[in-house]
Amino acid sequence: MDSDEDGEGLTALLKSFEGRTAATGGTGKDPVNLPMIRHWCEAMGDTGPAYTGPDAVAPPTMLQVWTMGGLSGHPDRSAAYDELLGLLDSAGFGAVVATDCEQEYPRPLRPGDEVTFDTVIEAVSDRKTTRLGTGHFVTTRTELWVGPELVGVHRFRILKYAPAGPAQRAPERAADRPRRPRPVVNRDNAGFWEGVRRERLLIQRCAACARLRHPWLPGCNACGGPDWDTVEAAGTGRVYSYVVMHHPPFPAFDPPYAVALIELAEGVRMLGNVVGVPCDKVRVGMPVRVGFQVYDEELTLPVWRVDEEELTLPVLRVGDEELTLPVWRVDEEELTLPVRPVDEEAAG
Repeated sequence: MDSDEDGEGLTALLKSFEGRTAATGGTGKDPVNLPMIRHWCEAMGDTGPAYTGPDAVAPPTMLQVWTMGGLSGHPDRSAAYDELLGLLDSAGFGAVVATDCEQEYPRPLRPGDEVTFDTVIEAVSDRKTTRLGTGHFVTTRTELWVGPELVGVHRFRILKYAPAGPAQRAPERAADRPRRPRPVVNRDNAGFWEGVRRERLLIQRCAACARLRHPWLPGCNACGGPDWDTVEAAGTGRVYSYVVMHHPPFPAFDPPYAVALIELAEGVRMLGNVVGVPCDKVRVGMPVRVGFQVYDEELTLPVWRVDEEELTLPVLRVGDEELTLPVWRVDEEELTLPVRPVDEEAAG
């Protein structure tokens, strides 16, 4: 790593990029359109009525979707941003992790809107030391326009860093281990976390239309009704989607570990860790059952374990490899087999 004097010189050079253009005159590859809105809402489980019908608008958090370049990228990216990243790479800060984003929504986007955008390098931080390693935060600001009208602002921040090696990491004692991050508890979701503390999985139910919803919201995302009550979930479900986290490591977590989106028997979905099974054995469709794991005196979280009663995964050996195959059971409650009389003479 460079000396303090060299580091100050590098920081001054990096900061000279602030205000320079990262992309100019960019054009969204597609106008705002209903099919992409529908796919987004289906993936997010968002059934808000504002996103369908002749007066539909795009969900605000789709903002970045309309500027993405896809696999072919955007031809409008400037050389300045690539030069900045190249300087960081050559200085030893070759690893990268996205840290956060901020968005502003001056007005809703509607199907047919054609988005253009400009991006500037808004800020480059001084050298920072994090648990991941030492590096610099780079923030870009993208303004989205429809004609002359500003419709959105998107700030995106990354950390370009040199990963901390074993020699840089102090030995960790159990007493020094960072606490697991606390969930954000507010007046809208406090009932859910109180239920978890009592080892009950509670789902909101709209008092007007009886629709179940999760995460907890102040009003119904289907009919807009403000009143609600709760139902206790059976605690069973299936893995709808999952990801196995390997890198970067985070304090209080031991990679690799599986984070899954669980579809409950009641139809809502929630995130949680799948525990009690190797993370490389987690599969979409795997039946799971909720458990409540106490991490410390202040924190209990719902986790998901394989539901052995529902799991039937036979193993087929092909040569030296083992293949795990899904199978289907007959649902005897739903099974109706027609009965036809036998023609005795024909059978004779």
